[in-house]
Amino acid sequence: MTLDSSVSIYKALHQKAEEAAGARLFTVMVLDNEAGLARRAYTSHPIDYPATGSKPMRQDRWSEQVIVNHKPFIANSTEGFSDVFSDHPLINSLGCESVLNVPVIEDSKVVGTVNFLDAKDHFTPDRVAALQNLVAANHDALVTALAAELN
Repeated sequence: MTLDSSVSIYKALHQKAEEAAGARLFTVMVLDNEAGLARRAYTSHPIDYPATGSKPMRQDRWSEQVIVNHKPFIANSTEGFSDVFSDHPLINSLGCESVLNVPVIEDSKVVGTVNFLDAKDHFTPDRVAALQNLVAANHDALVTALAAELN
């Protein structure tokens, strides 16, 4: 798979997410567990969050929830995520005050996350379920695309 094919998969998922539940900001992160880095593979806002961005993987309550426990991270207010996202002022400037990070799991490890951000209190149980189901329905394509990012 080429990186252009990966981007096509992410774009299609982004469009489906918009239709299913909305997402003002949509990103996909690939986890390079060997290097200890999380790298942005796709973004709906390339100026604010370029796809070339990477950051060290940290040990905090977010990583415990998502990476260790393989559970989505949900926060419906800035107060719910500001301690784990140092870029929360930029997130807020884009009109986003809530976040849903869904892990993509392959062979019992998280290989990436699909990240949805929107207005305060946006991620209701129904929207969370719809977006988790969307990620699950696209699991195989996502795993293939994320693997291509590491090669």
